[in-house]
Amino acid sequence: MQDVLARVQRAFSSAFDVEPGSVTIDTVPGDIREWDSMGHVTLASSLEQEFGLTFDVDDLMEMENVREIVRIVQVQLARLERVVT
Repeated sequence: MQDVLARVQRAFSSAFDVEPGSVTIDTVPGDIREWDSMGHVTLASSLEQEFGLTFDVDDLMEMENVREIVRIVQVQLARLERVVT
């Protein structure tokens, strides 16, 4: 999980120009001023670039906080890994 969190932090840094270390597993949208509805789209794009994934609408709707983002990314990566092997 730590590796995924570190990469999520990089995506946040890219999307919102924040210090990666300021994003924790407990970070919620209210903690980052730019994380509004438009910022969420920017973040999703940054996450897709960071991980090489594509999120569907349901995934995006569930990304309510960093904990959920990490969970969704882990599920997507596991799914991708099963396809590759």
